[in-house]
Amino acid sequence: MDETQDQYYSSSLPEISLSRDGSVRSYSNAQINRGTGMPGLKKRGHGSRSWIKIGNDGNFETVRLDKATIMRNCSLPSRDLRLLDPMFIYPSAILGREKAIVVNLEQIRCIITADEVILMNSLDGSVGQYRSELCSRLKNEKADDLPFEIRALELALELTCTSLDAQVNELEMEIYPVLDELASSISTLNLERVRRFKGHLLALTQRVQKVRDEIEHLMDDDGDMAEMCLTEKKRRSDTYTINDCFQTNASGGVISKSAPVSPERTTSGVQMLQRAFSSIGNSSKHGSSMVSSDNEERIEPLEMLLEAYFVLIDNTLNTLLSLKEYIDDTEDFINIKLAALLFTLFITGKYSKPANTV
Repeated sequence: MDETQDQYYSSSLPEISLSRDGSVRSYSNAQINRGTGMPGLKKRGHGSRSWIKIGNDGNFETVRLDKATIMRNCSLPSRDLRLLDPMFIYPSAILGREKAIVVNLEQIRCIITADEVILMNSLDGSVGQYRSELCSRLKNEKADDLPFEIRALELALELTCTSLDAQVNELEMEIYPVLDELASSISTLNLERVRRFKGHLLALTQRVQKVRDEIEHLMDDDGDMAEMCLTEKKRRSDTYTINDCFQTNASGGVISKSAPVSPERTTSGVQMLQRAFSSIGNSSKHGSSMVSSDNEERIEPLEMLLEAYFVLIDNTLNTLLSLKEYIDDTEDFINIKLAALLFTLFITGKYSKPANTV
């Protein structure tokens, strides 16, 4: 913390402390702040991390970027970058912003813009697979008409849904034999194994449910899907910027807005107000129909993509729910079996209640 900040945070009251010889010493807060620094604590907002930048041409590079640079270049708030921080555990999320899509799907954490993907660098195999597969598709599939950001998002959804489905299949193959063995032979070891599998099943179900809910939320909101059409928004923004530099005068000529205008050709204040109110009326009258038609055309490829992966992740969730039902049925069967055994022992006189029980 620099001296200006120390002076700002310093108080008018000194800090009192006792020395080893018992004498009283006073220190100001500024002196304490300058003298005591917590080791390993970096300045807020200045930490940089390793990222992989993948361009729309399929080439990539590994760079170190700090949080402020990413926020400035991608127009993102700080809370969105916390979703990508490996120090925190957040559920899966897909956020459409003005100039970027923030993706947090399991191990794949990235920022997708209209021109590049900024991928959180990690030793996890999913990150390396995403990088290599995306670069390969960008270089080899030139005929694809999908925008860059949708292709990048599609791969993230594909790898995430495929990985979760593979984990569910693996758990299914492990737990069914254990349940069948428990039904035939009740033992402490088998009960402990089922309990452990049940906890794993619950955690996996929550992860799959979150991905499914996130895709469903995007499909139900046309505005969110429109926000994710970054290429179209960039194209329209560039067109508006070019058109905004010029205006047509009364004689049909084109002049720059920044050029001086003669007083006799200047539009009067009344005419400007009439034109403004006319534009507001037209926008309110035709705005909803124009926006809805434009959105439907823009979001149609994205909506079809989300529907495909929604079906896939929904089937994975149904498999988990069926597995949970099988576990519940097995537990009910074991309880019935134990109750029948105790009843038999009680009838034959081999089992009796303790004397202190009612």
